[in-house]
Amino acid sequence: MTNERSVGKNRMLGLVLLGLMTGASMAHAAEVTPLMSKDLADIPGKEVLMITVEKAPGGADPIHRHNAHGFIYVLEGSIVMQVEGGKEVTLTPGQTFYESPSDIHVVGRNASSTKPAKFLVVLLKDKGAPVLVPVK
Repeated sequence: MTNERSVGKNRMLGLVLLGLMTGASMAHAAEVTPLMSKDLADIPGKEVLMITVEKAPGGADPIHRHNAHGFIYVLEGSIVMQVEGGKEVTLTPGQTFYESPSDIHVVGRNASSTKPAKFLVVLLKDKGAPVLVPVK
């Protein structure tokens, strides 16, 4: 994939992710920045996606799943995360969180109502599969 094509794909991906991850209201929108997307030649049918997510104060996600291995690393602020059947945890810079392909993400929000939070997300997923799937 050429760099120009990759940049265009990443911009489109960012717009799609932004639309999917703004579950509360536009005032609490998440800013999603695609960093990299890479097909894994030695694991046929799999790809890695790396993004940063910045949640506005009070920002929250709808209940969803990723159908991917998700690795989260907090860069700034603090976030509250929970998968179905797990404990709710509050994470601060340098802390991590993991979601399996079968996990349903029931809590994902900025822990602060006054400061933004920013985290890195790395997803190992089926090539071409949606990044986020809402769960009702």
